[in-house]
Amino acid sequence: MSLKNKFRRFMEKKNLNPMNNRKKVGIILFATSIGLFFLFAVRFAYIVIGGHVAGTSLEEKTNQLYQGSEVVKAKRGTIFDRNGVALAEDATSYSIKAILSKTYTSGDKKLFAQEKDFDTLADIISKNLSMEKSKALKVLRDGADQNLYQVEFGNYGRNITQETKQNIEDEMKAANVTGLYFDNHPARMYPSGVFSSHFIGYAVPDEKETGLVGRLGIESAYDDILSGQNGKIYYQKDNFQNPLPGTVAEEEPATDGKNIYTTLDSRLQTYLETLMDQVNEEYQPEELTAVLMEAKTGEITAMAQRPTFNPETMEGLTGEDAVWRNILVQDSYEPGSTIKVFTTAAAIEEGKFDENESFLSGQIKVADATINDHDFGKKGMLTMRQALSWSSNVGMVMLEQRLGGKWYNYLQKLGFGQSTHSGLDDEVAGALPTANIVDQAMSAYGQAIGVTNFQMMKAFSAIANNGTMIQPRYISKIVDPNTGEEVSTETEVLGQPFSKETTEKVREYMRDVIEDENYGSAYGVYSVPGYNIAAKTGTAQIASDTGGYLTGETAYLYSIVEMIPAEDPEYVLYLTMKHPKTYDRTALAKIANPLLKRAMDFKEAETATPEEKQTGNVTVSDYRNLNPDIAAADAQKSGLQPVVIGDGDKVQAQSTANGDELISGEKLILYTGGTALMPDVTGWSKADIMKLGKILGVEVTFHGDGYATEQSLAPYEKISDETLSFHLKE
Repeated sequence: MSLKNKFRRFMEKKNLNPMNNRKKVGIILFATSIGLFFLFAVRFAYIVIGGHVAGTSLEEKTNQLYQGSEVVKAKRGTIFDRNGVALAEDATSYSIKAILSKTYTSGDKKLFAQEKDFDTLADIISKNLSMEKSKALKVLRDGADQNLYQVEFGNYGRNITQETKQNIEDEMKAANVTGLYFDNHPARMYPSGVFSSHFIGYAVPDEKETGLVGRLGIESAYDDILSGQNGKIYYQKDNFQNPLPGTVAEEEPATDGKNIYTTLDSRLQTYLETLMDQVNEEYQPEELTAVLMEAKTGEITAMAQRPTFNPETMEGLTGEDAVWRNILVQDSYEPGSTIKVFTTAAAIEEGKFDENESFLSGQIKVADATINDHDFGKKGMLTMRQALSWSSNVGMVMLEQRLGGKWYNYLQKLGFGQSTHSGLDDEVAGALPTANIVDQAMSAYGQAIGVTNFQMMKAFSAIANNGTMIQPRYISKIVDPNTGEEVSTETEVLGQPFSKETTEKVREYMRDVIEDENYGSAYGVYSVPGYNIAAKTGTAQIASDTGGYLTGETAYLYSIVEMIPAEDPEYVLYLTMKHPKTYDRTALAKIANPLLKRAMDFKEAETATPEEKQTGNVTVSDYRNLNPDIAAADAQKSGLQPVVIGDGDKVQAQSTANGDELISGEKLILYTGGTALMPDVTGWSKADIMKLGKILGVEVTFHGDGYATEQSLAPYEKISDETLSFHLKE
């Protein structure tokens, strides 16, 4: 049988004719369809009920598609002075962009920048951002030609203020155009510029620009308190991922940072900065420091250092000469003769001091070392009282030898060799003298020992405060703006290293430093009219990095500590000047005398009876753009002494800003422009003359200290000179 017949017989036997085949294929397809339907139904039910596909949440994906979120930035806490003057505060800056994408709509409303409005938008940008209109128009047109989603305007469109932002938005609304939008950026503002900058520090945006992070000073040390906690807002988005108006809901509110009130007094700090600038420019030291502290509370009312920087512009923190250290706590140095007040106090306390005992000055042998006096004994015989006022190293070594190991114990009691725990970053502990007999002897006059400014202030407080040593402090209170809760700091007593009688004697001897014509090392240099001052100068050699001490005519650390009034100190002032290019004995007095005069004037005004102080402090009003006669009359009614300079019709500038305070009776200079005639400044203080120079834009120089007696330009002469000079006298 042929193969063909065999195949036909097989097909007939199996009944595989075309009709039956179609039936079987139909059955198979139907069964398969039913199976697939049930499979898809089960899978769909699983997805609907479970809400997940391959472990991915469909709800989350939907939310990501139609729900947006943004970080709500917490407001960083403000740093204030003791009187509520803002020293560091948050300021938001903005950058501008133009959205060109035609998908940026809300319903039928077009929110993008339309080409027909480009000319108007360029006009608005040019007017508010100092950008040429043609450049702004080119940015918009080029972006449209390239089908860009948005365009920006370079540096012109950055660091925009709130006021400028509002002006642009108002002008867009008035012109009925859209398309310009703003992104905000965290920023920090320092209204006073150079103002104890290494102590206050600065803050910069973090990497994600969701907040600010502190660098240096309080901004760094108290960053966790100042920073607060960011929140979050949620909103619905349309199909084009644009926010839908009216759908914003705040889910996680931000918690603002706490505000810090320092003990600094802006009136004294600003004045100190001015004085420091003048002395720094004249003598050009490597370093210059100043700390003014209230003797009874330990509150630091002013402190500064040079070199410094401006936290607004960061000028001073760039270049090889930039100093990032807070010298007051991060630098250890040999203090020199200012430490002799403690040597004397320890000897009195231990009954080892006789003020009338005589000794031959000049030099003394300690083991294999010879210790010399600064004058090599030209004064000959000195008494122990004169050993302090004339700053005899020999006398101090004699006292140290009598004290034996107790001198080292007193150094420990006074806090040397250990941190003051100031709370500022990277404070150093300094170093006590070694057990070497020569080092022990040298430490009695301020060498072979390492100290910090804060350690010295702490120890000085014991002398100024009748033997009670207190902790220097710079925080007045911390206020939580969210709850109103306040945490105030209190005076912290650290011990009683000396008796009241001992410290009264030491302050009496310290008066000789500036009052004793024959044995006062600073006779006639330091003075504040109406007050006795207890003082001690210091001139310390500067240790070299390679061993030994630096050499040179001015290779010294010059210093002065003053306590005023000597009988019952209100203030302790400590100044240091390291390795100046030039030096004379009045250098530090140019800071000390006017600053202490200002401080005592304020203290007197604060403590005077109502009958004595009339109206007390006066808050200065804004007299700008007022008629000078009206402005002067109002200032006079407030208790100030107005001085009108110029013949203009309106006040253009005033020497003290609106909102600041002056003591009743202080001068307020009102400048009107036009022809300015020189006032008679006889009896004016240096500070008032400096205000005059600043408001006129002329340089002022001084000869002497105190109050004006002569002036280079006669009264009522036209002011045309670029420099004015004045003679001052106490």
